[in-house]
Amino acid sequence: MKIFLGTDHAGFELKEKIKNYLQDKGYEVEDCGAYEFNKDDDYPDFIGKAAEGVSTDPQARGIVLGGSGQAEAMVANKFSNVRCALFYSPAVPVFPADVTGRTSADPLEIARLTREHNDANMLSLGARFLKEEDVMKVVEMWLETPFSNDERHIRRLSKLKQIENGK
Repeated sequence: MKIFLGTDHAGFELKEKIKNYLQDKGYEVEDCGAYEFNKDDDYPDFIGKAAEGVSTDPQARGIVLGGSGQAEAMVANKFSNVRCALFYSPAVPVFPADVTGRTSADPLEIARLTREHNDANMLSLGARFLKEEDVMKVVEMWLETPFSNDERHIRRLSKLKQIENGK
């Protein structure tokens, strides 16, 4: 599987660690920048390049980083065929209790659900809000989780595609 990576200065150091981690795991990695730390760089330059790669390669995935990951997800989701999910905090309290009565959840579960339910092909990480060890767990879980192919999720993704196409 090919993984496109992109970040600005806020996620540069973490992107380099993720890149090494992915290469050690045998993934094909395309680094879309930043290629060096520059506090004045602009995230759309790098995130757009990564999202374009994912947009044109249905088998690829992308991981983008920024300070919060918010704007990076916004940029990525401007591209056709991209479904970029945001992950920035391992703390997941459930208030009020969910339908099962839980008041807390596995802190990394949301990353798994973005794949299982939404077939997210890009993941945006908030570098300033994550511990490195959590990032590597999230990346591994996200890459290894397949889409469920449940009818309800396929139906919802079809509706997203209609919205993307202006229908």
